Amino acid sequence: MKFIAIIPARYASTRFPGKPLAILGGKPVIQRVYEQALKVLDEAYVATDDERIAETVSRFGGKAVMTASTHKSGTDRLQEAATKLHTDADVIINIQGDEPFIHPSQLTTIKQLFDDPMTQIATLGKPFESIEAAENPNSPKIVCDVNGYAMYFSRSIIPFVRGKERTEWLQHFPFMKHLGIYAYRREILNEITRLPQSSLELAESLEQLRWLQNGYRIKVGTTQIETVGIDTPEDLQRAEAFLLDHFQNEHM
Repeated sequence: MKFIAIIPARYASTRFPGKPLAILGGKPVIQRVYEQALKVLDEAYVATDDERIAETVSRFGGKAVMTASTHKSGTDRLQEAATKLHTDADVIINIQGDEPFIHPSQLTTIKQLFDDPMTQIATLGKPFESIEAAENPNSPKIVCDVNGYAMYFSRSIIPFVRGKERTEWLQHFPFMKHLGIYAYRREILNEITRLPQSSLELAESLEQLRWLQNGYRIKVGTTQIETVGIDTPEDLQRAEAFLLDHFQNEHM
C-alpha cells in the first residue's frame, strides 16, 4: 500500500497568526512537521492557502499545493489537495501543521491499522495520566469497541463510572485521549467531505462525529507518546524547551 502525508497549514490563526512559519530550533515549524512525516511515509505535501507558506516549503526542498482559503475544516483542504495532486496513494494521512514532534512510531501505528481491510479511517489515542486531564473539555475522549473501533468521541468525560469516587475513576476504566491525527482510504476521504454537518458534530464541535453518525468506521491505535501541538506563542516557548531537553537527552 502507498501512504502519503498531506499537512494542512493556514497562515491566518486567531491565537497565533503565521504559526507554520514560526521558528523552532532554527527551522520553521512547518519544516519540522514535514521532515518528521518523511521519516516514515512515501511522500509529503503541505496544503496551504498562503503563498508565504508555499514559498517557505519550496525553499527547504518540500512540496506544497495551493488550496482555497474558504475551507471550513482541514479535511476539506485535504480533499482539495488530494484531488489536485491526482495521487495514486491508497491512504492519505492528515498531519496537523502545528505538530512538529509527531513521532515516527505514531505514523507507523497509523499505517499498521490499515492491515485490517475493514479500516476506513484511522486515528490515535493515548491513555490519560490523571483524572484532571481527562476532565479537560479541550481533550476529547474516545470510547472503543472490543475490536478497536471508535464508538464515540466526547469533550465530556465518558463513560460515567458508577459507584466510585471521581478521583478513583482512572483505576477502574482506561480513559483515552484522542490525538488529532487521521488517515483515510482515498475513496473514503472523497465520500466524507461531501457529508453535511451532523447534529452530534454541531453539539460537541468534533468533526469526526459526522463520520460516525453517518456509519463510517474509525479504527483507533494506541500510543504512549504525548504530542506537543502549537496553538499560541506560549506553546512555541514550551516547544523550544521540549526540543532543547530532547536534544540534551539524546547527547548525554
